Amino acid sequence: MIIPPILPPLRSAPDGSPRRVGVELEFADLDAPSAAAAVRALYGGTVTQENPHRCIIAGTRFGTFTVELDMRSAHPGGGPKILDPLRPLWGNIGSLVMPFEIATPPMPFDRLGELEALVGALRERGAAGTQASPLFAFGMHLNPEVARTDGDYILDHLKAFLVLAPWLRGEIKVDPTRRLSGFIAAFPVEYAVTVVDPDYRPDRDRLIGDYLAANPTRNRELDLLPLFAHLDPDRLAATMADPHVRPRPTFHYRLPNARLGDPGWSLTADWNRWVAVEELAADRERLDQMGRDYRDFAARKALDSWAAEVASRLPTPIDPVAG
Repeated sequence: MIIPPILPPLRSAPDGSPRRVGVELEFADLDAPSAAAAVRALYGGTVTQENPHRCIIAGTRFGTFTVELDMRSAHPGGGPKILDPLRPLWGNIGSLVMPFEIATPPMPFDRLGELEALVGALRERGAAGTQASPLFAFGMHLNPEVARTDGDYILDHLKAFLVLAPWLRGEIKVDPTRRLSGFIAAFPVEYAVTVVDPDYRPDRDRLIGDYLAANPTRNRELDLLPLFAHLDPDRLAATMADPHVRPRPTFHYRLPNARLGDPGWSLTADWNRWVAVEELAADRERLDQMGRDYRDFAARKALDSWAAEVASRLPTPIDPVAG
């Protein structure tokens, strides 16, 4: 079943251009050249193999795709140059447990559905998703460009995500290995209770400071470090030295599984769940009421039933496919 992408309420970037979203897909059991060939067959372009574990596909109808083993030491520049001859071997070993990743160029929201063909092509070529092995903790990351960069806009989306996160986890059925890995840790409840309070309205500078104090890690379901590194690079550089944090004017939504081996999985369905966050963020009255109610559930230690409460309040189904 083809699921059309839902468009969020705000569709223009700060410069007035249409907002776009980048997608990162993790998988195993298919090497970089084979995955790059799948991209080229669908979208055109020219493949350049930079090393045995990284390929660039430039000139596609969307822009430039990258396919690489998600392991820095497998690539030149990932450590001392004297070790470069060993990197292909390390990559061969690392690929047994580390994922390959396809990173798409920023894409128009209404063309996300065209990536479903890539998911199918990777599956047909033997790519395995997170459900294929207890060792795999593979995810799909969405990087939607922000519509604004002011504190209220960012805060409203953080509030909306915190309110909807328990429901999102249930809808996605987050893989146990991914949850145990710590790569997508939930925000601390104490922090969530503070942020969803309608009276919590810090300016952007304080919002960033509060976030960094409570979340000195990129391993969150919704990672705001790339956005904050874009907005305040000196502060982020002084606070943490993580080479994986790349400044960009996007949210970094890391919660969805990458279930490439499952014919019933749809990346568009996971995008549509993200749009529920943007829709709530755009409705201040509903956002504040759900924030108050979340705090009430937390005070009564009843957050285990909060996901069902959220589901009962969503205005429309996100998609017709369960799970």
